[in-house]
Amino acid sequence: MKTRILHTMLRTTDLNRSIHFYEQALGMSLLRSFENTEHGYVLAYLGYDREEDSCVIELTYNLDKHEYTLGDAYGHIAVGTDNCQALCDQVSAHGGRITRAPGPLKGGHEIIAFVEDPDGYKIEIVERPENWF
Repeated sequence: MKTRILHTMLRTTDLNRSIHFYEQALGMSLLRSFENTEHGYVLAYLGYDREEDSCVIELTYNLDKHEYTLGDAYGHIAVGTDNCQALCDQVSAHGGRITRAPGPLKGGHEIIAFVEDPDGYKIEIVERPENWF
């Protein structure tokens, strides 16, 4: 039996703004979208590779709801990159908020940063060597 994570779903208050952020600030591609007006939602799937080959983000836009509370149970999504500072600069250039500048993990050597998407979801950026990808 083979098992893997397919996607992480986030609710968004502005689908186009969120798609733009994930494409422009984080370099993901819109892989597919699906609109179901009968049931009042639109789904958009974004990622760095095909859904068949990697985990992706599912953005859910509910047509009848435009405000959410993030709660205190949600942690973050992690994105790997070979240049943490460059990705943070890209996020800033596209209006993203850097909540922790790139630097070593407390008590470690790994370089990390934290940013927020337009809805306030936290994204950890983890620097990995180029050959890791």
